[in-house]
Amino acid sequence: MPTYLTPEQLTARNRRSLWIAIGLVAFIVVIFLSTFLRMQRNLAERTAQNQTVAAQAR
Repeated sequence: MPTYLTPEQLTARNRRSLWIAIGLVAFIVVIFLSTFLRMQRNLAERTAQNQTVAAQAR
């Protein structure tokens, strides 16, 4: 026997679903940005290290 939701319950469920989706998207953006920034920092450090090694080899 199916359970039917009232319009108020449907509205509340849709609102919860929307906030869950917003939270997931925000989490994904935070993870992406932290990974991207860490990769940029590591790339800059590696470039500086390579330049130092090349200068010492001369």
